Amino acid sequence: MKPYMSMITLGVSDMAKSIEFYHKGLGFPRLEPYEENIAFFTLNGTWLALYEKKTLAEDANVAFDESTFKGFTLAHTLGSETEVDALFQEAIKAGATPTKQPQKVFWGGYSGYFKDPDGHLWEIAHNPFMTIGTQA
Repeated sequence: MKPYMSMITLGVSDMAKSIEFYHKGLGFPRLEPYEENIAFFTLNGTWLALYEKKTLAEDANVAFDESTFKGFTLAHTLGSETEVDALFQEAIKAGATPTKQPQKVFWGGYSGYFKDPDGHLWEIAHNPFMTIGTQA
């Protein structure tokens, strides 16, 4: 496994305004098909995702509180569910705090979340439908 950052997900308050900003303001190419509740932008080697803040907190199984929820997650995608389980356990052994055990998820993949020692949320995932960035 070669480590890389596959996606940064920002929790946003106004999807339409944020999509407009990143697509037209910064010129980030938006990935089709378009959906109302999430937006993906393809960048060089990674993706940027926009997701409603409260829904992002719910997906990570953490309390939504503007004063404590940082409003973003980092993602590392792997080639299989087995790899997700193994890396997730290694992270826990190294001091991460699990917030959502790896499991089949609504979008058809497999993922789990943990907080690193400073409380930053990481999603470790397997996406059987597409590869984000470069996996080698």
